[in-house]
Order: sequence, then structure tokens, then C-alpha cells
Amino acid sequence: MLERLEGIHQRYEELSRLLCDPEVINDPKKLRAYSKEQAGLEEQNQAYLEYKQVVDQLQDAKTMLEEKLDDEMRELVKLEIEELTARKKELEERLKVLLLPKDPNDDKNVIVEIRGAAGGEEAALFAADLYRMYTRFAERQGWKVELLEANATGLGGFKEVIFSIQGHGAYSRLKYESGAHRVQRVPSTESGGRIHTSTATVAVLPEAEEVEIEIHDKDLRIDTFCSSGPGGQSVNTTKSAVRITHLPTGIVVSCQDEKSQNSNKDKALRVLRARLFDIKQQEEMAKMADARKSQVGTGDRSERIRTYNFPQSRVTDHRIGLTLHKLDFILDGDLNEVIDALILNEQAELMKKAE
Repeated sequence: MLERLEGIHQRYEELSRLLCDPEVINDPKKLRAYSKEQAGLEEQNQAYLEYKQVVDQLQDAKTMLEEKLDDEMRELVKLEIEELTARKKELEERLKVLLLPKDPNDDKNVIVEIRGAAGGEEAALFAADLYRMYTRFAERQGWKVELLEANATGLGGFKEVIFSIQGHGAYSRLKYESGAHRVQRVPSTESGGRIHTSTATVAVLPEAEEVEIEIHDKDLRIDTFCSSGPGGQSVNTTKSAVRITHLPTGIVVSCQDEKSQNSNKDKALRVLRARLFDIKQQEEMAKMADARKSQVGTGDRSERIRTYNFPQSRVTDHRIGLTLHKLDFILDGDLNEVIDALILNEQAELMKKAE
């Protein structure tokens, strides 16, 4: 472990020198690549430097204990040794976690797609609740949310809503949200007071850069049409809405949120690129089925991952058996307790494999 950490430290120092090189500074591509690589090593490097410092201090304290000391000083040194030994153990555990295999997409922005599934209008309303939950969560993290496409219903729900979340580590936190979410509550449309069960599906896709997914114009069919509102009525007399069909895969993406046709086209291409990148990743993961089984959040998107029970104010994540009676807080975007538990579970699984 220490040999690997020393290698990381040396690379970090090398990158620091490179980032001061005028040749690199004047090359935006290299500057961006080296800065990104160094940022990815920052946490490991800092933890390693602290570990080395603690080890040196512990050795000094043990050496001091061998000298002639009065009783009071000896007790102080022994206390310091206990504290340093405990801190050394904490850092060793932390470094083990930091050295676990990292998802290469963790630092990416995400595109989130939410669709009402079983339950009709109630499912669409639940999709709107999930959309608000994720936007509130993003706001709490200081991330930017951009609506890409929305198919709204007359009662304020969403048959489908697609949006991007931009912020450092967005995918690392939100990737566990992919799957089927279930709600149990009395719908506003229910006059008899009966509890209904409805579902909505969530797909969290890492946003691909152009260099990662190349899209050729010859593979696209682009149609334009007038934007429409809930119920299908036309809300725009110009053909600003865009529908893009990727001919090799048959994927269709439409966007009508912007007034400009070019803006809608750019947004639709971002969604298309993310979906193509996801297909590429799913194919790669299928080749590594054993590794995939050990990861929380990368399973079949039809799998029910979480239940939101309104009568009991309960949220249950079925993958790790976590139940919290904090429904209002979670739906208001306070998701960190759930996400942290999922991350810890995945780390524990990876640690078992590493042993």
C-alpha cells in the first residue's frame, strides 16, 4: 500500500511541476488534462502526507520515551503515543478506501431522466416530486441544474422530465439513484382515501464529452416542429422544437424547452451523447458481470430500489435494507444520509474483494 501511495505522491509532485511549465500553460488541452489528473489525486496525496507525518511523530515519541524523563513528562509522552497510534490506524483505514478502484465517471456531470411508470396521473405527480427532490439536493450541493426536456401533464406532473446536473462529483453521488422508485400514498385524485402504489423510473447517465462519443451527421435525422404544452396544444408558431433520430441505434431525442432551434438541438445532442455513452458502458459492464454484481446502483433499471411510504413517513432503500422515517426531509433534497450509506456499503463490498 505504501509503495503505491508513494507513487501517487511522486506523480502529484510531477504534475505540480508540469502545471508551472510555460509550454503546458499555453496548451489548454494539456493544462486541462493535467489539472484534472492532479485534482483526482489531491485527497490521496493529502492523506498520505498526513500519514507520513503521524508515523514520524510516533517514532519520535517512542524514541523520547526511551530517554530519562520525569513521571509527568513520561505520562504526557505515553498519552501522545496513544493518540498518534489511534490516528495512524484511522488514516490506514481511510487510505485503504481511497485506494479502492474508482469509477472513471465519478467526476462527471450527469443527465437525469425521470419517467412516470405504473400509476397513471399519480405516477406523473410522483415523477414531479422526484424531480424537485433532485433539484433541491443539487442546490444544497451548490450544483447547477438545467432543464433539458419536460413532458408535463395538466395536473402538474411529468410523464417524462430530463435535466442535467453540473457540479464536481455529481455522478459519484447520484449514480445510485438509477432504478424504479415506488410511492405509497393517498393520491390527490382519490376521493375514497385509499392508499395507492405508483412507480417512476430514474436513469442517471454520466454526461459524455464530444471526444468520448463521436456522432456523425450522416447518422442523424433531424426533424423540427412547433413546441407544445400540456395536452398537446401548440404554444409556439415557429418550428423551434427539435427531434433527433440516431439511425444506427434508433434512439430518438426531442427538445422543445428553448425558443431557439439551435439551443434545442444542442440540448438534444447532449442527451443523445449521454445515452450512447450509457449503451457503450452497459456493454462493457456486461462483459464484467461479476464485478457489476458487487456494485450498488448499477443493476437493472427495472429493479425496485426504493419505497416512499407517506402514511408512515418512511423511506426504505431495498438494496441495503435502510429505513429512515424522514420522508419530508428526503423529498426536500436531504439525501446525503441515504447516499452515504450506499457508498459505505459499496466500499465494504469492494474491500472484501480486495482482501
